[in-house]
Amino acid sequence: MLTFGYPWLFIVLPLPLLLRWLLPAYGEQRPAVRMPFFKMLTETSGSKTAGGAAVRKRSLIQALLLIVIWCAAVVALTRPQWLEPPVVRELPTRDLLLAVDLSGSMEAKDFKNKEGKTVDRLTAVKEVLDEFLSRRQGDRIGLLVFGTAAFVQVPFTQDLEVSRQLLGETAVRMAGPKTAFGDAIGLGITLFERSEVEQRVMIVLTDGNDTGSKVPPHEAARIAADKGIVIHTVAIGDPTSVGEEKLDQEALKQVAKISKGKYFFAGDREQLEGIYTELDRLETRKVETVSYRPRLDLFHWPLALIAGLFLGYHLIMAIVSGRKRGIR
Repeated sequence: MLTFGYPWLFIVLPLPLLLRWLLPAYGEQRPAVRMPFFKMLTETSGSKTAGGAAVRKRSLIQALLLIVIWCAAVVALTRPQWLEPPVVRELPTRDLLLAVDLSGSMEAKDFKNKEGKTVDRLTAVKEVLDEFLSRRQGDRIGLLVFGTAAFVQVPFTQDLEVSRQLLGETAVRMAGPKTAFGDAIGLGITLFERSEVEQRVMIVLTDGNDTGSKVPPHEAARIAADKGIVIHTVAIGDPTSVGEEKLDQEALKQVAKISKGKYFFAGDREQLEGIYTELDRLETRKVETVSYRPRLDLFHWPLALIAGLFLGYHLIMAIVSGRKRGIR
């Protein structure tokens, strides 16, 4: 669709006619010889004098050419633009952070993969999370891993392929053998401080109790809640285990309750897959749609028309003048 950036400039179109009507015709004074007896000479010789100055009139072609050039110049000044079809862009309205436990107990082989083969817990978690990530198109996803310490594996990004690739590169004990659950929440809070969206969700998957955090998990959860961060906790492992391998379900339930999230327990791969399906329904994909229409400037076309007419006219006049001189 054709539109104009400054359509009000069309009011100058009749300006040449207005100036022609208001201003006097241009006159040029030239030096002349004064003869006191000029009238007597003309009467004696029987000559007649011409009255006033001679005005050279423009041809019809010149008049039309000037009209077209003026109109094209005005059109160029109005900045003609071609309005292209709207382009819709979706902006994420939520940041989703996944926190995965890589402590030593994640190498226990008590889960089964899709093919029914017995695999370690981390392998099953990767398989389920990969499917979960494939359904999160439009969200910004972050990934942190924790063991004895917590580390950022992937900062918030919409490039889910990178997130899935770096998730696949994680390994048991790469962050240490213990479980720093509280520190993982604290690191997540730090990541969310750089976020500009209002909805902030954290999903923590762990199979052990906190054994070395500087900040207790429930205290970290209170800070997260104050900053509007919702934490869903997913427990994976054997509830009957003791010692450092103990699964502290009460701590996980407390963290979820404080931050207004939900607590889940996964005893096998089927339960784990069902949990992430439920989380997928809870945290539905939300985007903000921004639409704009690109504008293509066209002012160079009327300017090209002016240049072409000007050069074409003078070229034709030069050819015609040359032929007349040749005839003479």
